[in-house]
Amino acid sequence: MKCIYCNCTESRVVDSRPTEDGAIRRRRECEGCQRRFTTYEKIEMLPVFIVKKDKRREPFDSAKVRSGILKACEKRPVPIEEIEKLVNHVETTVCRQMEQEVTSEQIGLLIMEGLKSLDEVAYIRFASVYRQFRDVQSFMQELQQLLDTQNKPEE
Repeated sequence: MKCIYCNCTESRVVDSRPTEDGAIRRRRECEGCQRRFTTYEKIEMLPVFIVKKDKRREPFDSAKVRSGILKACEKRPVPIEEIEKLVNHVETTVCRQMEQEVTSEQIGLLIMEGLKSLDEVAYIRFASVYRQFRDVQSFMQELQQLLDTQNKPEE
């Protein structure tokens, strides 16, 4: 591991602890300059490919998931920690499916499910882009479904 300050390749681990997303956080001290820095280790998984609507395949990219969620939550009171939890949940769910291909529809549904519990406005924003509403009627149907699930008495 190269020191980020002096490029020395010798360092020692001062502290290790797991993170919520399954990585290992290591606090290191450089043997050359004695400065400390943090590294994260994550298990390398087999690549998962996303099958798009037009049948193209591309590698799963959690940055794209994060970007879509951030756009939906723009100017909304959603803490960044909650957004990161949702991104990690989507990534974990996709990687644990034991399939090397997942449809973009499955990912969209996972995101919408998470956004529904985080912020209803962000959910509607994401759904309007994801579902490509063609007219006001289809948009109103989605709103009505959201209202129906809200008003449904819990059993």
